[in-house]
Amino acid sequence: MKLQQLRYLVAIARCDLNISAAAESLYTSQPGVSKQLKLLEEELGVLIFHRSGKNLTHITPVGRQIILRAERILQESANIRALADEFTDDQKGTLSIATTHTQARYALPQVVREFRRIYSDVVLHMHQGSPQQIAELAASGQVDFAIATEAMELFEDLVMLPCYRWNRCVIVRPTHPLARLERLDVESVASYPIVTYVFGFTGRSQLDEAFRAAGQTAHVVFTATDADVIKTYVRLGLGIGIVARMAYDPNHDNDLVQLDASHLFAPSVTKIGFRRGMYLRGYMYEFMRLFAPHLDLRRVDQAAHSESQGAVDALFKDVDLPIY
Repeated sequence: MKLQQLRYLVAIARCDLNISAAAESLYTSQPGVSKQLKLLEEELGVLIFHRSGKNLTHITPVGRQIILRAERILQESANIRALADEFTDDQKGTLSIATTHTQARYALPQVVREFRRIYSDVVLHMHQGSPQQIAELAASGQVDFAIATEAMELFEDLVMLPCYRWNRCVIVRPTHPLARLERLDVESVASYPIVTYVFGFTGRSQLDEAFRAAGQTAHVVFTATDADVIKTYVRLGLGIGIVARMAYDPNHDNDLVQLDASHLFAPSVTKIGFRRGMYLRGYMYEFMRLFAPHLDLRRVDQAAHSESQGAVDALFKDVDLPIY
């Protein structure tokens, strides 16, 4: 049994049993992956996948257990490599982050700039996607950190640390009737077409809950994953926009009016997550501290060694998170 075979095995599972896609993700050939899978099954004496002709159809019960353990072995292999790299040079390495557009565009630039100033030899990779995709990338070990507001609680293998709370705002064109109100209410907002985030993005669930609680129906006419796209369609007159307050830039969005909506919708919490059991290098601790100053080494270590997410949450129950 070789580590390479385990990598192929896990890649096949992550690529929905598509061997060609798994080979492409590993920058190797499909015949080579198929051969190594066959050799591994012969060595173990069990079938890891059921087949229909040349296609893999589903994972066998024993195969699921083997894949789970293979993932753990690969994680420990990565930890050993990270430990060795830390010992040889703690100023060099890579850091992969998966996050949403809003975080990448509005929350992270200053953090990344300061991090690069301190760790100029660390290569940063940033992946954007839906919260579900982001959490999957972190849970599978394809990225180091996931930063998002939604969906991360679906993955038990992630340690999730609260970073900050944030509120929403309503954005309208200057001539819009809502711009003349002294204080927004849910009924007034619900009376206009709404342009906002796709469900499951950037606290959208709290927004929908606020309308339900007020007995109103949100007339959502257009959704997007990108706050800048939402603002574009507000400018076109498609509707009023509801976005994260941090996504309104007074220097670039001065043709739109920002209306406070913090009293209408419950604040959301952005979290940073990493895989349980992952070895954290020194610069990873520093990135988390730069992003959320209360995430010091002691707290992060306590969280990383906690047995459950409930225990992690208890560590931060008395922390007064900043609000943006």
